[in-house]
Amino acid sequence: MAENGKRKRNILILAAVIIVLIVAVFSLRKKAPLVPFEEVVREDLSATITSNGKVEPVAATVARAGFPAFVSRVAAHEGQAVRRGQLIVTLDAADVRSQLAQARADLLGAQTDLQHARAGGPPDEVAQFESDLQAARLEVTNLEHDEQALENLVAQHAATPEELVQQQARLAKARGNLKALEAKKQLRTQQSAVTVESAGLHVSQAQELVRSLEEKVRSATVVAPTDGTLYSLPVKAGDYVKVGDTLAEMADLKHVQVRAFVDEPDLGALEAGQDVEVTWDARPDHMWTGHTGQVPKQAVARGMRSVGEVLCTIDNGRLELLPNVNVQVRILVRERRGALVVPREAVRDDRGRHYVFLLVDGKVRRRDITVGVASASKYEVLSGLAAKDRVALPAEKELKDGMEVRPMEAD
Repeated sequence: MAENGKRKRNILILAAVIIVLIVAVFSLRKKAPLVPFEEVVREDLSATITSNGKVEPVAATVARAGFPAFVSRVAAHEGQAVRRGQLIVTLDAADVRSQLAQARADLLGAQTDLQHARAGGPPDEVAQFESDLQAARLEVTNLEHDEQALENLVAQHAATPEELVQQQARLAKARGNLKALEAKKQLRTQQSAVTVESAGLHVSQAQELVRSLEEKVRSATVVAPTDGTLYSLPVKAGDYVKVGDTLAEMADLKHVQVRAFVDEPDLGALEAGQDVEVTWDARPDHMWTGHTGQVPKQAVARGMRSVGEVLCTIDNGRLELLPNVNVQVRILVRERRGALVVPREAVRDDRGRHYVFLLVDGKVRRRDITVGVASASKYEVLSGLAAKDRVALPAEKELKDGMEVRPMEAD
């Protein structure tokens, strides 16, 4: 009997354990999931656009080689503050100076040819031709007088008709000679017009060559056009440079501009004069400020992105921000004082409609909301929520309207 009682007791204990396990498993299955919640609050909210950009001088001066040459002297160093007129680089211009001397001599020759062309030829030739023409005219005049005198004498029987005929022959010959000289003069005048045009063209070409070579000689001496910073000096003495090679880059770096590359969906929020913050990985402890200037009129392809290029004016009084470096840009596009805000991760989207899960009596309830401006981490709520409402953040288990949950505070 004792053994049977012991067996029954063991069976009862085992049954009780099984029941407890079943209840425990059932309870675990029915246990509500843990869900983090955050309270809706009022605070100042800044809507910003963040992107990357590149620093550029506002008004840079780039000195380039105007002719192929060796660098004979470098009188400054990269990063140096320079004053207007200060010598930077000198090129060897001996060959160009020699070409300039020859070009000036050629110009004098072309100008002399033009003077001769306008005068009808060289002075001695022109003088001889005019002398011959005057002599021919005088001869015709004299022979005409002689002819008239002979005609009177013949009428008075003081001269023979044969003498008159001979006189008329001499006059005809003189007139023919004069006519030939006058025709030659007309031809010389016509030819002179063509020669003057050609000689004038040669003078213009020679003058242009002289001006070009003079400019090359001047460009051999590179000086600072204004006060500023010599931020790029890629050459050294003895280097050979080709036409167009960069010799130096200078600018006033106290004010620079950043070309920010803003993604196409954000372009509509941009306006001139918006506050800008710039950071640079090389100086993570520093931030530069400024404002937007020229806003983009079109989007352009940049790699896999479609962006608008926004020019931002940045204060760089300590000259720490260098040209051509890549930076991060934050543009403040809107600001709300005392806005009702929720975390961005609490806001869900259903085909363009925004909603949250609101904690009501231990359950989550879907609540449609209207959002306003957004920052990187929060949304402004225009309708649908009140201060101190608690909204669900993403949880391990998918939330559904009416689901029982165990709320916990978000980290």
